[in-house]
Amino acid sequence: MSSPAHTEQRHLGLRERKKAKTRRTIQEHALRLFTEQGYENTTVEQIAEAAEISPSTFFRYFPTKEDTVIQDEYDPMIAEAFLAQPATLTPLAAMRAAVRQVFGRIMPQDEQTILQRSRLIWSIPSLRARQVDGQVAAMTMLREVMTQRTGRSPDDFHLRVLAGAIAGAWIAAIETWIESDGEESLADLMDRVLVLLEEGLPL
Repeated sequence: MSSPAHTEQRHLGLRERKKAKTRRTIQEHALRLFTEQGYENTTVEQIAEAAEISPSTFFRYFPTKEDTVIQDEYDPMIAEAFLAQPATLTPLAAMRAAVRQVFGRIMPQDEQTILQRSRLIWSIPSLRARQVDGQVAAMTMLREVMTQRTGRSPDDFHLRVLAGAIAGAWIAAIETWIESDGEESLADLMDRVLVLLEEGLPL
């Protein structure tokens, strides 16, 4: 979805904070260059020069140019928040609470960056293809945390379907957000699609 979130880093060591800062700097310069001169016309060498690092350092943080757009830290944050929700909540209610918690913390700072990245992903075929891989990974993450929360088997068919439904609903929310040019907040859209799932998608 976006450049690495402004996560709370007070528990990280100095080295980890420096690495997180470098990662963010690389992504910020990459997005700026993509906007100014186009994604296809921007090279790794140009991004590295703008970030004042060597190309070899770039590749220590991002395996490819595509990853400067695709990679973010949100899935682990949502997973952690989901597992921390009260046991009395259903999986969908817990996911709604987790999404509100995470996006409530990051969106005031990262919303425009997320929108910029999302537009790139939706408009460039190679990035859209990579995003499919990302959604499969998100489904796996969702199934794993729901397994932990419910005690069901990772191969449970209901969990597979629920994880796929949530991941698909998030795609619909992001697509609607891009088409509206960010008019409605992504956090609200993410909540709305989960409400529809809770209600059984009435038509």
